[in-house]
Amino acid sequence: MVQISIRMPEDVIDDLKMVAEVLGFSGYQPLVRFYIGQCLRKDIEKVESARAPELISALKKRGLSESQIREVLIESHTIPA
Repeated sequence: MVQISIRMPEDVIDDLKMVAEVLGFSGYQPLVRFYIGQCLRKDIEKVESARAPELISALKKRGLSESQIREVLIESHTIPA
C-alpha cells in the first residue's frame, strides 16, 4: 500500500469511526478504503461502458463480424458473458 494524507472535517472522521465500529471494521481507515474501492469500481464500469461504442466502431472498421466483436467485448470484460 501507499501512504497518503488527506484533510477531512473532524465531524466526518468522528462519523467514520462510529460507522466503522458498528459495521465491524478495525478502524475508520479500512472503512474509507472500502468506500473508495466501491465507488471507484462503479465509476470504472461507467467509463468502460462509455468506451464500448468507440471500440465497436473501430472493430467494425477493421472488418470484424458481430460475433467476433461480441467475443472481444466478452474477453475484455466490457460486457458480461
